[in-house]
Amino acid sequence: MIVTRFAPSPNGPLHLGHAFSAVVAHDQALAAGGRFLLRIEDIDGARSRPELAAEFRADLAWLGLEWDEVPPQSARVLSYAAAAARLRAMGLLYPCRCTRAEIARAVRAEGPDGPVYPGTCRAADVDPAGDVAWRLDVSEALRRTGPLTWVDQLHGEQQARPDLAGDVVLVRKDRATPASYHLAATIDDAADGVTLVTRGMDLFAATHVHRLLQALLGLPMPTWHHHPLLVDETGRKLAKRRGSGTRDLGLAARRRAGEDGRALADALREGRLPAGISVSPGIGAKP
Repeated sequence: MIVTRFAPSPNGPLHLGHAFSAVVAHDQALAAGGRFLLRIEDIDGARSRPELAAEFRADLAWLGLEWDEVPPQSARVLSYAAAAARLRAMGLLYPCRCTRAEIARAVRAEGPDGPVYPGTCRAADVDPAGDVAWRLDVSEALRRTGPLTWVDQLHGEQQARPDLAGDVVLVRKDRATPASYHLAATIDDAADGVTLVTRGMDLFAATHVHRLLQALLGLPMPTWHHHPLLVDETGRKLAKRRGSGTRDLGLAARRRAGEDGRALADALREGRLPAGISVSPGIGAKP
């Protein structure tokens, strides 16, 4: 059975890009007689606003979507800690005390998601009890797993290249956020039985890392579906942090203004987008 999920973070209102992503995941499951899950990714420290979860449910219902809800990330903190402890025991995590400013000064290469950490602390004597993040030694991890592949429904089979992102952080310095997106999303999708991970092309490169973590932790490998992104008139993907603007009102604002949510969902399915909004499949993609 196909199981998809929509996993928003409650750090701001949902917008049209989220609606598009939710509709894609919902319709993939519905077409196959599977399950569409809602998971609230609420471990973003002080940025998480619990009251937004109720807004998200109202938004999805307004769009005409039906779902099964699974436990939020805050209920799974112990599982993230256990996974990190297992990787440490395997000798694959190392403590990193570098600040963002220090990393920026030392960067020698750019990866799919920005500057690649240069490995400053990989061989350093860093006190693990201090104020540190924990990074994955990607080269050593790949030596253990050997070559890996993964499959995207739209882009075919991919050779896993987590090395392009460098030694990513799995446990952050900020203990209010107990795991990075890479670790939490990988653990969550396995725990929820997700078989088809639907998400935007901006997360295509992250999948290389997630495939590696699955292999290291003995987790099942889903199929992925990285869908195109909605972008504004400047070509930038829609984002919570920039605000909604007149042409991209948040879903809650549209709902309260009396717009027909089911009609909006149908318009997104058919590619009928509001003025100033377009589809850009290449944003963030690094196949």
